[in-house]
Amino acid sequence: MTGGAGFVGSHVVDALLARGADVRVLDNLHPAAHAGEPDYLDPRAEIMLDDVRDSDAVEGALDGVDAVAHQAAMVGLGTDLLDIADYVDHNATGTAVLLRALTRRSFRGRLVLASSMVVYGEGRYACPEHGVVRPPPRARMDLEAGRFEPPCPTCGRPLEPRTVPERAPVDPRNVYAATKLHQEHLCEAWARETGGTLTVLRYHNVYGPRMPRDTPYAGVASIFRSALAAQRAPRVFEDGHQLRDFVHVADVARANALALALDGDGPHPGTFNIASGRPRSVGDMARALATAMGDDSPEPEVTGEFRLGDVRHVFASTDLARAGLGFEAEIGFEDGMAEFATAPLRGPA
Repeated sequence: MTGGAGFVGSHVVDALLARGADVRVLDNLHPAAHAGEPDYLDPRAEIMLDDVRDSDAVEGALDGVDAVAHQAAMVGLGTDLLDIADYVDHNATGTAVLLRALTRRSFRGRLVLASSMVVYGEGRYACPEHGVVRPPPRARMDLEAGRFEPPCPTCGRPLEPRTVPERAPVDPRNVYAATKLHQEHLCEAWARETGGTLTVLRYHNVYGPRMPRDTPYAGVASIFRSALAAQRAPRVFEDGHQLRDFVHVADVARANALALALDGDGPHPGTFNIASGRPRSVGDMARALATAMGDDSPEPEVTGEFRLGDVRHVFASTDLARAGLGFEAEIGFEDGMAEFATAPLRGPA
């Protein structure tokens, strides 16, 4: 497993070990994410502290391996476009180095890629007159005026957000999203040309223990949790009504075990949304977390701020994951947020 020391990756390691797998982790403990080797790594896993962009390291890590879970990546929106070369280097080049090593070894086993819902860009929308439409990126002028909802590109009428199926067109709208889609395309090319089995898991908004804190690359749940722990009001961008699908990391880890055929029959080739199937607003999440952290927690503050790389609504259809992977999220939103309110986070890098 690449990236097995990270937030999601470490939970996948735990899930695989619990199912009797032998696990080897390749992770470079990138300084933007780690202050050192984390204390939650299970000693039963073999740990190789090296880089997926290093051909020799990857070749060594693949000795005796019959399945690969590729979790390693720079994540999040980052700080600004000055991060662009780092995202491409770690996410695209790292994936290419891994695929080259697999090809040299004539690897025909299972490859599971951790992808993301960010490849969709905006979610799926329907206009009362024109049916399903794809709105263009929101204009800065509209966002500055507080017009956050994307209108119909044909008639300008309000749109109704709908669930996004895996067959929806992809439309990455920031650097991270572009590199995740590039990872998918590279892995799909490898699978076609070699006959290897590829499963792509498009994670939605994952939260849970071991999320990194106090970093611009952290997810919104971690940012809100850190603010509340410091008795600061979480700053909710836009109007707080933007919809997401928050899925607990334990469910994501179980999805990986299914994709690696450790929880049933397999393999399961294809692309699957990994989500709860129950959308919530960002404001709902901030309020649920504040409630779970106690009566003295500050109320979330809706600021009207925005980031041009953000999209308005994106939440998943989970029908294909249920039918093709046997996956259905088990941890509900309220229970998950109550646990997350006191769960240990990874310290700042």
